[in-house]
Amino acid sequence: QVQLVESGGGLVQAGGSLRLSCAASGSIFSILSINAMGWYRQAPGKQRELVAVIFNSGSTNYADSVKGRFTISRDNVKNTVYLQMNMLKPEDTAVYYCNVRKIGPDSWGQGTQVTVSS
Repeated sequence: QVQLVESGGGLVQAGGSLRLSCAASGSIFSILSINAMGWYRQAPGKQRELVAVIFNSGSTNYADSVKGRFTISRDNVKNTVYLQMNMLKPEDTAVYYCNVRKIGPDSWGQGTQVTVSS
């Protein structure tokens, strides 16, 4: 089992920036079983969607809507994944969830609210 603790959400004006962090903890086996870390988001009335993911290889995938504005990175020593969000838009408003892909079921964070005002 992997536990995830998120931080960094908040209220920001359009065009501003926020940085989300997600720290993973758990048994050595569970941490070593991680093969990717990422971020999803869910806006009111919408389905949860992938924002960005970073694999153990360092390769990344982004939703088309955030390409060029968001950057995902990972500190493997701290078992932490970051999401740097720049040029935020009101449509980025959502609850952002950290996700870990590993052997067994995925692990999810509790979610952090990001609100972008116009």
